[in-house]
Amino acid sequence: QVQLVESGGGLVQPGGSLRLSCVVSGGVFNYYDMGWFRQASGKEREFVASITWRGGTTMYATSMKGRFTISRDNAKNTVYLQMNDLKPDDTAVYYCATNPQVAPVRAADWGQGTQVTVTS
Repeated sequence: QVQLVESGGGLVQPGGSLRLSCVVSGGVFNYYDMGWFRQASGKEREFVASITWRGGTTMYATSMKGRFTISRDNAKNTVYLQMNDLKPDDTAVYYCATNPQVAPVRAADWGQGTQVTVTS
């Protein structure tokens, strides 16, 4: 059974940065495309970013492009999300997922999520 464990969330001021990590176990990480999604309180889960299994192709939601960077380390079974210039609208629970789909939002496996709160 595939397990995903996110970490790195927290409280940050507007303009600040955070790096989220997601460690995957129980599967063959190298074969998975990976993605990050987020869900703000009272809103639907939305796509943030994805990266192919070799790391050669990345995709971003429009509002995150230029501020967020997804990367992966296949030797560590870990995918990262570097978030810069954070805004209050980025406040949400962030989830990593295997084999993500953008529309509709769907994935093979989900982590439990990590809370990111951007506030002054």
